[in-house]
Amino acid sequence: MADSAPRVLGGRYEVRSLIGRGGMAEVHLGFDKRLSRIVAIKTLRTDLAMDSVFQARFRREAQSAASLNHPNIVAVYDTGEEATLLPDGRKVSIPYIVMEYVDGRPLKDLLSDDAGPFPIAEVVDIVAGVLSALEYSHSAGLVHRDIKPGNVMLTSKGEVKVMDFGIARAIADSQATMTQTNAVVGTAQYLSPEQAQGKPVDARSDLYSTGVLLFELLTGKPPFTGDSAVAVAYQHVQTIPPLPSSIAGDVPEAMDRVVMKALAKNPDDRYSSAAAMKADLLRAAHGAHVNAPETAVWESAATQTLPAVAAAPAFPSPSSPSDATQTRIARAGSQATAVRRADEDEEEEDSKKKRPAGLIAGIIAVVLVALIGITWLVVTHSREDSTSEVPNVVGQSQAEAMQTIKSKGFEWAVAEEQVASDTIPAGSVVSTDPAAGTAAKPGSRVIATISSGPASITLPDNLVGMSPAQAQQTVEALGLKWTLSDQKEASDNVESGKIARVSPSAGSKVRAGSTITGYVSSGSQKVTVPDVTGMSQDQARNALTQAGLSVGNVNTVDEAGASQGRVVSTSPAVGSEAKRGDTISLNIASGNVVVPNNLTGQNYTTVASSLEALGLRVTIIQMPDRNAAAGTVTGVTPSEGSSVRQGSSITLYVSQGANGSASPSASSH
Repeated sequence: MADSAPRVLGGRYEVRSLIGRGGMAEVHLGFDKRLSRIVAIKTLRTDLAMDSVFQARFRREAQSAASLNHPNIVAVYDTGEEATLLPDGRKVSIPYIVMEYVDGRPLKDLLSDDAGPFPIAEVVDIVAGVLSALEYSHSAGLVHRDIKPGNVMLTSKGEVKVMDFGIARAIADSQATMTQTNAVVGTAQYLSPEQAQGKPVDARSDLYSTGVLLFELLTGKPPFTGDSAVAVAYQHVQTIPPLPSSIAGDVPEAMDRVVMKALAKNPDDRYSSAAAMKADLLRAAHGAHVNAPETAVWESAATQTLPAVAAAPAFPSPSSPSDATQTRIARAGSQATAVRRADEDEEEEDSKKKRPAGLIAGIIAVVLVALIGITWLVVTHSREDSTSEVPNVVGQSQAEAMQTIKSKGFEWAVAEEQVASDTIPAGSVVSTDPAAGTAAKPGSRVIATISSGPASITLPDNLVGMSPAQAQQTVEALGLKWTLSDQKEASDNVESGKIARVSPSAGSKVRAGSTITGYVSSGSQKVTVPDVTGMSQDQARNALTQAGLSVGNVNTVDEAGASQGRVVSTSPAVGSEAKRGDTISLNIASGNVVVPNNLTGQNYTTVASSLEALGLRVTIIQMPDRNAAAGTVTGVTPSEGSSVRQGSSITLYVSQGANGSASPSASSH
């Protein structure tokens, strides 16, 4: 029995095998018949089709993702809705999204393989790709809100693709954190503190989640674990994470600083943008100075008492979904309140017996409260009238300066932008606002400006294409350091042996003394299309893959003498040059043969031989014909130009001439 025809959406997209399933949707392998390309088709699950909330969320994902066009974001080609009958006979409209098919694996699968920490160079490439995607989406006004390994794909070519903008919202949406059921959106393991508390989020929330991802890639495990989502969320809000280097010894101090800044509890203490975090990440990878503060700042904060959770996170309970809005991290002091209430209930029975003692105790309590109040007023008044000089912390490290400022009763803060200084070491205080020696009230904020080190240097644009020796000479003349990577880089534009790329990139600004890494070109990545003629489709696919190519469109053609299912030609042609990674179209024999034209009027022996050469069987019927010479073909069945299967029988009607026998004769070849 033949297989049923595949389901087609919008009259264009064939729905093929299931390749993924999530909480809200299913993802199928698909084929775009109009453009002849493989796609991925995401559809809302049929059991959720009648739920308006899921319908709206799915449509929002389509709108959000369709507006984004970036190499690090899974592309959306098309969206639509298809009328479908449910098993109970109801007709619903199922929305679908047609997306780029990514040949690769989710980062979650690679982390679940217990492979331990990733190589730092690979970590930097992955996270830099995620940050590039976020930089683009944030500039478009969208916060992803669910950055996690499951939403990051690594292609077979090593490219990074961020997907699933299903809970993305506009940056300006102040209610973007909560769902209609008051539950926090996102995954607990990667939630920002503000998400865990149900507060509004912005782009800095995505940077926190990216920091969690960076921590996990560097160490092989996330910064916080627990028995429940609530327990993990509580740690995101209250607990300072360990330094990655305390788990993985090869993590450099600069990378520790980047991670800890990204994981700051207060969004104001994090990177202001994905671009800023990416720039610091790349600087850390190349041993350059980073803008993130010293880790001692966060270690010092870990010894202080963090404020109580202002708003409780909400997570649906696996055992009781209806209580999702009631699951919360307890406010600090709530347990004590409960104990007090319990004690009050127990003591109420004895209150009448102990009323005199209670009355005396009440009077004493009132007096004590009054004394405390008076004392507080006096102290407060005296503090309001008192001032202290801001201490001089110029030249001190951030950790030292923070300790000095706080010891004098002031609040510590760091300016968003650093300034270059030829006299103050990078990472140390250049100035404060108010300035040192200024009289200020205790508790007021002192903002420190941090040195970024010596003034920056702009890398020349002409380094690419130079010989390694020329590039080294140019870089070192600028007061920079030079190193040559062992890893070569293919380039169609730069000849082999010349500099194909430098990191940081040409034209960028770097700090004096920074190290510039050069990558030598290995030449073009051109490959020759191998000869796959006569192979099966699978054999051809393997041969092309080994050559660094992939199979694109597969077309069925009628080819005389070619066995059904075998390759008869390719595009580009066999022996031509293609770029590594290009797709090659295959033409596969259908097994059909086209009956040649112009057979009528030819000698039957010649015609029979040509048909047999095509794999056809020939039957000859001789008949008298006054209008045709003996031995001439007067007719063909099936007709000339028709398509028939190989091995089919072709009947030739052959003239016996005007004097032929009265009855026809038949023979087979």
